[in-house]
Amino acid sequence: MSGPKQAEEAIVPSFNETTEHEEKEEEKGDHSIFSVKSLLWHGGSAYDAWFSCASNQVAQVLLTLPYSFSQMGMLSGIILQIFYGVLGSWTAYLISVLYIEYRSRKEKENVSFKNHVIQWFEVLDGLLGPYWKAVGLAFNCTFLLFGSVIQLIACASNIYYINDKLDKRTWTYIFGACCATTVFIPSFHNYRIWSFLGLGMTTYTAWYLTIASLVHGQVEGVTHQGPTKLVLYFTGATNILYTFGGHAVTVEIMHAMWKPQKFKYIYLLATLYVFTLTLPSAASVYWAFGDQLLNHSNAFSLLPRSAWRDAAVVLMLIHQFITFGFACTPLYFVWEKVVGMHDTKSICLRAVCRLPVVIPIWFLAIIFPFFGPINSAVGALLVSFTVYIIPALAHMLTYKSASARQKAAEKPPFFLPSWTAVYAVNTFIVIWVFVVGFGLGGWASMTNFIKQVDTFGLFAKCYQCPPSPSSKHH
Repeated sequence: MSGPKQAEEAIVPSFNETTEHEEKEEEKGDHSIFSVKSLLWHGGSAYDAWFSCASNQVAQVLLTLPYSFSQMGMLSGIILQIFYGVLGSWTAYLISVLYIEYRSRKEKENVSFKNHVIQWFEVLDGLLGPYWKAVGLAFNCTFLLFGSVIQLIACASNIYYINDKLDKRTWTYIFGACCATTVFIPSFHNYRIWSFLGLGMTTYTAWYLTIASLVHGQVEGVTHQGPTKLVLYFTGATNILYTFGGHAVTVEIMHAMWKPQKFKYIYLLATLYVFTLTLPSAASVYWAFGDQLLNHSNAFSLLPRSAWRDAAVVLMLIHQFITFGFACTPLYFVWEKVVGMHDTKSICLRAVCRLPVVIPIWFLAIIFPFFGPINSAVGALLVSFTVYIIPALAHMLTYKSASARQKAAEKPPFFLPSWTAVYAVNTFIVIWVFVVGFGLGGWASMTNFIKQVDTFGLFAKCYQCPPSPSSKHH
């Protein structure tokens, strides 16, 4: 773990190495804490993974959940948050099991991953073959691409509530350039301080939304009529599915851990903390503003301007920059592997190689600036497969034979010790998410998305801005 080495050189110890060697590695990590560089830059503990998962799971979506509540109603909003949170934690667990299975099989063949970051599509390739690799790569990359686009759109949407002298499209240009600097962050090892700060920023924003809404009280004549239309109900539901489907980077976070076997329940623990942010804030804002939220997908737009709100906006901007890096880093890895630069030790050379990844993200954020509706569309069409259906199917197919189940590197969890029960849960997830998430959610979210295109047009200069830019925001 010495300082001069690149992050990827200090990758996870082999599963087949002794426990004593692992302890030495972790001990080195502990000693390196006294180095400022290691403290801020190099993380691989279970705590780092928890911060990464929790920080990455909820960012700009925190601001759109009240909008989803107005589409679905309070009760459905709360129930579906808990439901999809549990579902997401289960499929993140499945991904971690498949990673360990793949890693253990490869290391029995003496394959070294010293300068190589394992990714989800490689796990699918190793366990199920090239067809699954292609499917995993297509869905994962497209989801992460649009996940990065959403963060960029959110940056422009948020800063507008502090400074409306520039329109949202111009702010997108500016933040696109700022977010391009994430090409200099080598891997998930190097997000230690950013994950910690990012979660702190999200926590502040969530509790600001909660307290500010309660202090503001209900607006005059407030109504809570949701759900009124099926199309709105399922649009809101897929935004919540998107919220708890942020584990497209699970494999990369695991690979950055010193002991990836410890990851199994980290995502669930991260989700439990995220509930303390999403449930109170969404419920409070919806209680205060009700159906007004149907035309205000960003919760900031309804709260009165104050120093507290401005602080929340600035903190969310910084956090969105961090989350942009989280979503883009796996894309950087894929691109490096395509052009043969993944093993290069020079950070600057890799940064130059990564820049072409940012350009299409920038362009798409300018074409589709629909903050809120784009979340639901991505949730239905991409998240449903990437982080729910594909992991559940892959797990079932990997362990379909009795010999595979017998030799499994990870047995079924203690709370679900039967393989039959595991298969039953996985089958339920595949059917539910395909029918409700992809089918009904896809229909509803695309109907809503097309409506936004018809209303505002592509390349909209200032999506959902007041008619007069100088007028005060409600």
